[in-house]
Amino acid sequence: MKIHEVIRRPLVTEKSTEARELSNVVTFAVDPRASKHDIRDAVTQLFEVDVLSVRTMRQPRKTRRVGRHMGHRPEWKKAIVQLAEGQTIEFFEGV
Repeated sequence: MKIHEVIRRPLVTEKSTEARELSNVVTFAVDPRASKHDIRDAVTQLFEVDVLSVRTMRQPRKTRRVGRHMGHRPEWKKAIVQLAEGQTIEFFEGV
């Protein structure tokens, strides 16, 4: 798996922003097939930071209804990455 395919997007929510400011933790939506080692290597190479730990969790699919038809939103995988002290990843510089 290529490193650009592993990380899909950063998750910017109130909880992840607070964790980034207080604990130096960054949250990403990643490919469901990616392992913790793949995620560690991708973050290290793409953002040139040292990764201390990677925690992952699978988010279940959710049932959605459009009119009388039932459907599902796809399941996805979330990765919480602990960075080394003094290193950061800035997603929105100057905002």
